[in-house]
Amino acid sequence: MKRGYIAMLALSTVLVSCKDNEVFEKEMYKNEVSLISSDDHNVFREVVQLTGDEIIGYVAASVGGTHAPEKDLVIGLEEDPAPLEEYNWSNFDAAEELYAKLVPADKYELLDDKIVIKAGERTGRTMIKLRPEGLSPDSTYFIGLKATNIADVEINPTKNTVLYQVSFENEYASQITNSMYTMTGIKDGNIPVAANKELFPLTHNSVRMIAGNELYESKVSTIEKKSIILEVDEFNNVTIKPYKDISVVQLNNDPKYPNIFKVEEAFGRETNVFLLSYEYTIDGVTMTMKERVELQVK
Repeated sequence: MKRGYIAMLALSTVLVSCKDNEVFEKEMYKNEVSLISSDDHNVFREVVQLTGDEIIGYVAASVGGTHAPEKDLVIGLEEDPAPLEEYNWSNFDAAEELYAKLVPADKYELLDDKIVIKAGERTGRTMIKLRPEGLSPDSTYFIGLKATNIADVEINPTKNTVLYQVSFENEYASQITNSMYTMTGIKDGNIPVAANKELFPLTHNSVRMIAGNELYESKVSTIEKKSIILEVDEFNNVTIKPYKDISVVQLNNDPKYPNIFKVEEAFGRETNVFLLSYEYTIDGVTMTMKERVELQVK
């Protein structure tokens, strides 16, 4: 009787073990599709170089499983603002002034509403046409996307969305790394000044910076009140313009500060240099600046 009980117990254990192995093998072998992103809110960052033209970016998907799929796997792709709402609430709670934004509809185009992973392959992708010029360098921008089942494909429920982050840079400054330039110069004709200035990309050939040695604050009102635009033409001549509320006049009569951009090379190093001359007015007070604004880039 005891031997029979032991035999039955052993048989039961074998059956359970076989069932567990079957489930394990099924999980190992199944082809489950995921949108490619980081583990932090499913963010995928695309860093684009501003060129003045449209730029192509990519949204990609991958398939898991022990073996590559034996047939094409097709998933749908649709715009979905919900992941961004969750991202903002999780990171900033009710501080709406810090919220990331959706890329405006006129700034991008999803060229295909599906992703195909070809038989025998592990990844597939679709293209996004981006027009990032004119986006504010002070904001974080996302395109919210969601994978949908349109062809009986199993989709990973934790990787079925992506926050496609559009970040940009140009030859002079970057939105993702601090472009902190060193400024040395002369204020009002005879006052030596020095400061660190962060430059922000606006278009393929323009940047924004704080005028003179004004104090920088990352507040919209301060930025609009104190910022100027440096626009570089094809001959590296710089035109100085007001960003918003500031009044600025470019001065073109100083050969030491001729309002140009150049790249200086010395000892294998390259340095971006702006040589600027201008006067600006804030709250009725006018100041004259002669500036060398530089950043080692290599």
